[in-house]
Amino acid sequence: MKLHEISDNAGARKARMRIGRGIGSGKGKTGGRGGKGQTARSGVRIKGFEGGQMPLHRRLPKRGFSNAPFALKLNEINIGSLQKAIDAGKLDPKATINAETLVKAGVLRRARAGVRLLGTGELKAKITIEVWGASKSAQAAVEKTGGSVKLLAPKREPAEPKGKNALAALGKSKKPKGKGGEAKSAEDKGAEGKGAEGEQGETTA
Repeated sequence: MKLHEISDNAGARKARMRIGRGIGSGKGKTGGRGGKGQTARSGVRIKGFEGGQMPLHRRLPKRGFSNAPFALKLNEINIGSLQKAIDAGKLDPKATINAETLVKAGVLRRARAGVRLLGTGELKAKITIEVWGASKSAQAAVEKTGGSVKLLAPKREPAEPKGKNALAALGKSKKPKGKGGEAKSAEDKGAEGKGAEGEQGETTA
């Protein structure tokens, strides 16, 4: 048997339907396009057209937010892949490992927006690595061997409360003010109450 004599099972390859080759084929004359009209012409885009009324995809409300256009495209690498590269001599564990060194070593194809370190695999070498982000398990594995992880991503500041949450925060911060405009403590209120009782006792006597 030769390569050109090998054939697939019967029915595996199906010939395409040749349209417009005469009425005897069943797909001749109009070629499956029907009679005259817009769809009989080429270059027609009427998907979703509903005769002039508002199409369904425009009637439905558009809600929600997608972060896809703003998301950072990061390279993900496991600590097991780093150990394999170190064992193969591609990476020097004594030098600082970052996106540039990983690309030069052939571990990554391109740097993109940064590197995210993940904790799958086993790390034996003591390394110093600079990455955009890292999982807790990956950080623990690097620190366990005596290495260190430097995160390049900026720290997120806590967002300011908005709407009802902002009003609630303002309500908690406000304290009841006395006549002088200063907030009175519980001790001051107690002292005032005792003084009032003493004055009443003197008047009655």
